[in-house]
Amino acid sequence: MHPNLYRQRGAIAIMVALALLVLLSLVGLIVDGGLAYMTKARLNAAVDSAALAAARAVTIGNNQAEQRASAQDAAARFFAANIPQGYLLSKPKLLVTNVAFDGGMVTIDVTAEAPMPVSLMQMTGFTSMTPGASAQTIRRDLDMALVVDTSRSLESVQSTVVSSAKSFLNKFNVTQDRVALIHFASGAEVDNAISLSARGFNRASMLRNIDAFNFRGGTSSIEGMWHARSQLNLIPAENRSTLRVIVFFSDGAPTSFGATVALKYPGDCPSVGKNKGAGVIDMTNNGMYRLNVSEDTLLSQGCTLANNPAISLPTWYDAHNIDDDPAKREFRIVTATPRAVTSSISNGATLEDNVDRAARNLAEAAAAKARDEGIFVFTLGMGSSLRDRTGTDNEKGEDVLKCMANVADGPSRCFNPAKPVGMYCYAATEADLTPCFSRLASAILRIAK
Repeated sequence: MHPNLYRQRGAIAIMVALALLVLLSLVGLIVDGGLAYMTKARLNAAVDSAALAAARAVTIGNNQAEQRASAQDAAARFFAANIPQGYLLSKPKLLVTNVAFDGGMVTIDVTAEAPMPVSLMQMTGFTSMTPGASAQTIRRDLDMALVVDTSRSLESVQSTVVSSAKSFLNKFNVTQDRVALIHFASGAEVDNAISLSARGFNRASMLRNIDAFNFRGGTSSIEGMWHARSQLNLIPAENRSTLRVIVFFSDGAPTSFGATVALKYPGDCPSVGKNKGAGVIDMTNNGMYRLNVSEDTLLSQGCTLANNPAISLPTWYDAHNIDDDPAKREFRIVTATPRAVTSSISNGATLEDNVDRAARNLAEAAAAKARDEGIFVFTLGMGSSLRDRTGTDNEKGEDVLKCMANVADGPSRCFNPAKPVGMYCYAATEADLTPCFSRLASAILRIAK
């Protein structure tokens, strides 16, 4: 055989060997690279879930050390649950869960890796691959006012309301979030004022105050809303959080509101002590009630509006502006829209119609004003009566709560997608109340991330 032929055969053998090596390397890259790609995808999902879990858990604890430990523990548990050891022969490992507190912001960084062996790629000198992943969650600072209805209609489910409200508060960060607590019935009380500069809130004090709630009286929604918005706006602009929220719970349509009115026979009512009395007027013609006490009659015994009627309703909501300073006027009582209200309360039927309409108008107007200021309004309604058509215009109380929250399935006249869109949750029974509060908390925390 010719010598050149031997040389050609040798060259071909070398080329075939090299080609096989390249082919096996490509196959190894495809096989091992594919396994690494799937491992990294699973690792990314595990890291994301760990970061989100840490952001939720950072609210647990009475100081930053406890909160950091809670966040790190939650991250580890959720990481392990989402990528088990041995996944595609890998060894997933959570490397770092860093929790940094900065003013009202909490930044959580999670980093992990999943070393894994290779198969065919060993022929090219590789013995392992190490997919890595990281995620960051930033929890925004929060200013929140929690408003709880303590009217008599909730007396039979008092224990559930109390436990649900307490559970809701436990989901927020006592060192980072600012919270105010307000309860209302005929009037409204600020149980815990919001901090105007320092961050955090006194959860232990709030839980004690919730335990002490006494359920009686009417439903003066505007009084609860007025105090909630006032609490948030008392914080100087330079100290306000980036996220501001009002959470409003009630079981019925508004039935009363505060006003400054002139009494027909003021001499018969020494408890008022002057010709004008600022108090809460209700639909039953029995008022007035004190503004800043959830249930306490303003007039002395026998000196009700029925016996000593108010002359007329004021044009503007002036319960907290007794001198009717034009610069402080915000909400009209006498108006043509959205429900027509006149100043007349000359008899029981007229008083009932005008108070019913004005009470609903004012609750919606206060919520709309809060949204104009960048405040989210979340509402929670409980009980079948919210879906009954009641009042002068045969309306559902639930529609007022939907308007207040600015949700798309509320009355079309209320919804404005250009303003902060909140959330409405309906608890048909007391068993649904705690889950509803949890849904609102989760929605707020999602906005905060």
